[in-house]
Amino acid sequence: MRRRFSLVLTLTAWLLATGGQWDVVQTFGWGRMIFTYSQSMPLLRAVEQTFRGDTLCGVCLAVQAAKQQQQSADAKVPNPPAPEKIFLANTVHVGVFASAAFACTGLVPDWPAPVSAERSAPPGPPPRRLA
Repeated sequence: MRRRFSLVLTLTAWLLATGGQWDVVQTFGWGRMIFTYSQSMPLLRAVEQTFRGDTLCGVCLAVQAAKQQQQSADAKVPNPPAPEKIFLANTVHVGVFASAAFACTGLVPDWPAPVSAERSAPPGPPPRRLA
C-alpha cells in the first residue's frame, strides 16, 4: 500500500510540475464538447466539430489562458548565462609516512593464541518462562 501511494504521489507531482494538469482539464473539456454536440448530430460529426478548432468552449478558453500565463511566467525567470569554461582546481595532498620500521614496534600488541581452550564452558541455557 505504501509503495502504491508513493507511486501515485510521484506521478501527481510529475504531472503538476510539467503542466499536465491543463491537458487533463482540456481532455475533460473535449469530452464535454463531444457529449454536447452528439446530442444534436451524429457522433463522428460531433468529434469533427470538437477538434476543428473554430469553436472553443469556456473550458478550452480557460486552459488556453492558463497555459499562456504559465509560459509567460516561465519566460520571466532569468537564466544566468553559463560560463564559457569551467576550471576545476584540485590539489592533491599526499601524506607520506616516512618512518623506520623499528619505530613502529610495540604499537601493535602480539595477539595470544585463541583462548577458547582456557575459558570455562558457557553457563546453561536461560531459564524458561513458566506458562
